[in-house]
This record gives sequence, structure tokens and C-alpha cells, in this order.
Amino acid sequence: MFTPLHSPNAPVGGLRRREWLRIGGLGALGISLQGLGAGRASAAQAAGDKGASFGRAKSCIVFFLSGGPPQHDTFDPKPDAPLEIRGTFRPIATNVPGLNFCETLPHTARVADRLAVIRSMTTDINAHSTSGAFMLTGYVPPSKAENVPAGPQDWPSIASVVGTLKPSVRSPLSSVVLPELIHNNGNIVWPGQNGGFMGPAWHPMMIQCDPTQQPMRIEGMSLTDGVTSVRLAERFDLLQQFDAHFRDNAQSEAMATLDHMHHKAFDVLHSDASRRAFEIERESPALRDNYGRHKLGQSVLLARRLVEAGVRLVQVNWPRESGDENIGNPLWDTHQNNAGRVRDVLCPQFDRTFATLIADLESRGLLDETLVVVMGEFGRSPKINAAGGRDHWGSCFSVVLAGAGIGGGQIVGASDHLGAFPASRPVSPPDLAATIFHLLGLDPAGEFIDPLGRPRRLTDNGQPLRELIGI
Repeated sequence: MFTPLHSPNAPVGGLRRREWLRIGGLGALGISLQGLGAGRASAAQAAGDKGASFGRAKSCIVFFLSGGPPQHDTFDPKPDAPLEIRGTFRPIATNVPGLNFCETLPHTARVADRLAVIRSMTTDINAHSTSGAFMLTGYVPPSKAENVPAGPQDWPSIASVVGTLKPSVRSPLSSVVLPELIHNNGNIVWPGQNGGFMGPAWHPMMIQCDPTQQPMRIEGMSLTDGVTSVRLAERFDLLQQFDAHFRDNAQSEAMATLDHMHHKAFDVLHSDASRRAFEIERESPALRDNYGRHKLGQSVLLARRLVEAGVRLVQVNWPRESGDENIGNPLWDTHQNNAGRVRDVLCPQFDRTFATLIADLESRGLLDETLVVVMGEFGRSPKINAAGGRDHWGSCFSVVLAGAGIGGGQIVGASDHLGAFPASRPVSPPDLAATIFHLLGLDPAGEFIDPLGRPRRLTDNGQPLRELIGI
């Protein structure tokens, strides 16, 4: 399904979206795009020299490891800590002298010279949804409780800000999230995944899909039976005439949003590059094997194809594989049998997929202009619990960045000897958001205007990581 990140029944200017679709007639276009939205910029960016790294990234891929990956068992091993802290895994050398990762990441270790690892990330929140909202928006959430659902008061996500204030110049799709929303058990959707209080016009596009299925069909990305390109253009022209009459009696803000939706739908269907980006069967079988023939691997391959087609930002959420929810602690939420899950299920998928993405981007000349960010909502507890698992830990964890001219083989900050708290250079979500914005050409201190006319800063006093951006 191809929708913006909000309920199809969300009110638009006083009317329900389904009512708008019934009246406005997206169906008259001969397509199925219920709820397709678009972004509108309303920011005042500060001018001035931001350094050579400002705007160096043409696009961004956010690789979100939902559930919280264990820092000890991935990018920050602690071989000198007690067994109940370090676990059974050992560190291995990377291709950067003196830099070690955990043995669970052999493929990633071979591309370490392209990576910068933050080992002192901190949210101080131990709840999936609200720590996740902090990481996905760069703004501290009003509540730190678990199972806080998404709502219209949420701060806009990084994906929504980038897609709206830095729209693509080559694709009708500016910001895309796939293959599914992030939610807790019970299907409680996290806050901080859409345009929040800025409304539907800021929502990124949620493309719910399974790229392992061939041919992959995305609702809304193809013409319905019997509708040719000529007929589509005729219907669009007719719809525009209808809207011209309807607009006089409609609320202007709502009508503007609907009109933007119509244009976006038309642009997507008429963009050959956008449609072809979803045809991952064009890739060689060998490359698809390297990414992994699972939902995660093919979603990351799809992300690469989308940025290659001009999409500004693609966020790939770690998917809940079929039956995984029955585990009780799915995804990276390893409260039980952490070592087994990391060794047998999680790291084998991430390791090969991520290393392949970095190598693939580089071979295509895209790595220097594509920022890649790997993060979860938090890390895992230093001490292994009685069930052999690691629990929620927002005090200190690891985040990885690559591309966009970032010097590889770097470590930013450090955790203490137990991997429990930052020992140096603590990094907060506002700082990470500021770094992403800076590299994509958005001033982190810039402002946008909210629906009540109030200026809002892009970040909550976040500062770009100078070690990474070179200023």
C-alpha cells in the first residue's frame, strides 16, 4: 500500500479524508491512491557560509533497527568486562587498524574504513516508543512512558522535515518510509513517524510492501485496468476543471492540500524513473542474493534504487517477519536469548545487507552523495539478565553513519568500561538530527512556521557533529 503516514480517516480542514476523496475524486484519475499527500515548505533558512560539508548529501538512507540493537554485541564490544557484561562473543579486527567490532559483524568489519561509529549516543529513555520518537524527530517527547500512541501533537519526524523542506528535484517522491510502520506489540504505532502537528501535507510516503514478492505491486504505482496514459491525462484535466468550481465553496487550506494530492498522484504515475525504481527484478540475481532474499535485504535494495531515482530520503524500518511477533520479544528486542537471536537471526541479516549497501553505493558512485544512518531507538542493558537477554537501555548505545563525505574509520565518543554510560562526548538525538540536516543542506538552526503561525526550530538546539562534517 502506498499512503502517507496517517490514518485514512484523519480530518482534513474539517472534513474526513474519505469524504474528500469521494468529492474530489482521486478515483476519477483511474488510480488507487487513497490518502496520498504532499509536503509544502514554510521554513526560513538562515543564509551564510555553512562550510564545504553543508548540503554535501543529495540523499539519505536511514536504516532503523527497531527494537534496540545491543551495543556490546555489535559495534562496541567490551572484551575486558566481566562475562555477565561482555557476553560470549569476541571482538574481531576491522580493516581499520586498532578498530574492533563484535565477531557478529564480519562483513561490516570489512567496510569499517567507510564508517563512522558514535559510541556515546544517549536518550536516557528506556521505552521503545518514546525513545524512538526522540531518535526519529530529534525532539524530546512530552512523555517517556511506553506504548504512547502516535497523535496530531507529535513533533514532525526527520523524514517529514527533509521531505518537505528539501523536496526532491528529480522525483515526485521526496521522503519515503518502507516496508512498514514501527509499532509495539498490539499494533500500537509509535509517535514521531509523520508530519505531526504540521498535518498531512508534511507526511512522508509510507510504502507498505514486501519486495520479496515478484512482481512487486505497489498500490497506486500503476494504472488501473483499461486506463491508458492518454485517458489518465484527460481525467486529470477534467478533475482540474471540477476542482476549479468546487474550490470556491471549499475551505482554502483543505482544498490546497487536496489539490497537491492530485498533482502528486499524477506526477508519480507519469514518472518512468519512479515506477522503474520499484522493479527490483531488474537487478542481477547475484546482487539480490548479496542483499539477502529476505524482506529486510530487498527493502534496503529498494531504498538504494529509490535514492538512485532521486528520492531525497528513504527510511527502512526493520520489518517484523511473518510469525516473529509470536516470539514475544520480536525484532531487536532481545529480552530473552540475546546471544542466540543476535548470532542466528539478527546480525546475519543486518551484517551482510548493510555491508552490501555500502559497497553497492560506492561502486555506483553514490556513496559520496548519499548519507547512510544506522540507528535504533536505544541499546541494550550491560548486564545479561536471568533469561539470557539484554533489556532496554537508553543511557548509552551506538549509531553508525557513512557516506556524504564523512571520513571513515572514525569513532565519536566512548562508552565506559561496561558499555553503560558515555565516558566522553555524549551525543543526543538533537545533535544527530542537526548533523543529518546539515549534510542535506538544511540549517539546523533554521525555522519553519507551524499552523498557528509560530516559528519552530528544526532542532532542539542540536549541534552538528564537527568530527563528522569537518568544520
